[in-house]
Amino acid sequence: MADDNESRKELSGTQSAAILMMLMSKEEAASILSRLDPDEVQRLGEAMFAVSDISQQQIETVLDNFTTRARARTTLGFDADKQIRSIMELALGEERAENVMARITPVAHTTVLDTLKWMDARTIATLIENEHPQIAALVLACLDPVVAADVLEQLDDALQPDIIYRIATLDTVSVEALEELERLLLGQVSRVGSTNGGGANAIGGAHRGGAAEAAQIVNNMSDGEQRLMKAVSKMDKSLARAIEDEMFVFDDLNDLDDRNLGTLLRAIDNDILVVALKGAQEELKSRMLGCMSKRAAEAIEDEMAERGPMRISEVQDAQKQILNIARKLAESGTIMLGKGDDYV
Repeated sequence: MADDNESRKELSGTQSAAILMMLMSKEEAASILSRLDPDEVQRLGEAMFAVSDISQQQIETVLDNFTTRARARTTLGFDADKQIRSIMELALGEERAENVMARITPVAHTTVLDTLKWMDARTIATLIENEHPQIAALVLACLDPVVAADVLEQLDDALQPDIIYRIATLDTVSVEALEELERLLLGQVSRVGSTNGGGANAIGGAHRGGAAEAAQIVNNMSDGEQRLMKAVSKMDKSLARAIEDEMFVFDDLNDLDDRNLGTLLRAIDNDILVVALKGAQEELKSRMLGCMSKRAAEAIEDEMAERGPMRISEVQDAQKQILNIARKLAESGTIMLGKGDDYV
């Protein structure tokens, strides 16, 4: 009975795909993997290990589902480019058909930036360490924040503030800028992987960078955040504050231990706290009230109830005031925020 129940267990889409991959030849499976993104390859690879010991009935179920779905699809799109080219050549002749195909064939989506996703942080850092900081900023803005932070930490400390500044001030990136970036990196990246070229059009005009993205990268650094943000502040105080606002939000106060949270609460006026807590998550609200005396907590709750609904802008302003107080207390060493021995 247990085996029967196991065979009826519904498999996820990833597990089903993994089973199909295990049933293919090595060449066929490799051909499919080469068309996937790095995170998809990792998930599928993990699933292939997980389904290596399955029942025959589960395999048959996966094959039945695949066959059913395959029958619902047509073969119209298979090798469509070859079929269209043959029709064009028959109708227009080889030379004219080539001119038409050059104008209508969709642009390949593989770019140098896509290739970077497959590289480790050390390799990417080596590629951009001698490039202009604007190039480095654009590359980092195109990477996952965790990878970008790793790359940034491997670059010269003196370059890091300028790169973060440029990431924070990036906006819409033109096709021309991406094409220039690919031109500069193509020769170096070709040592690791080839591209189909022309892919910049597929990602041109995209919004990249900004204070929020810069904040994500800084937040994912293992150390040196304080040093980095002080340097950015010397370059542009308002921009540094915008990045810090994205790095440290009201809900992050929940990471404080009870002692630090209690110290912060004693520095906050009750009128500001009442408004700020109207928009706080329940867990943080409970922790803050729990750090007060029972009488003080009840007074805050009563006043919150009396105030009724409030504008979001008022709540956000009150929360910003509390965050500013938290920063000042951290700068003076009164409380600790962030990771390790760093203060923000």
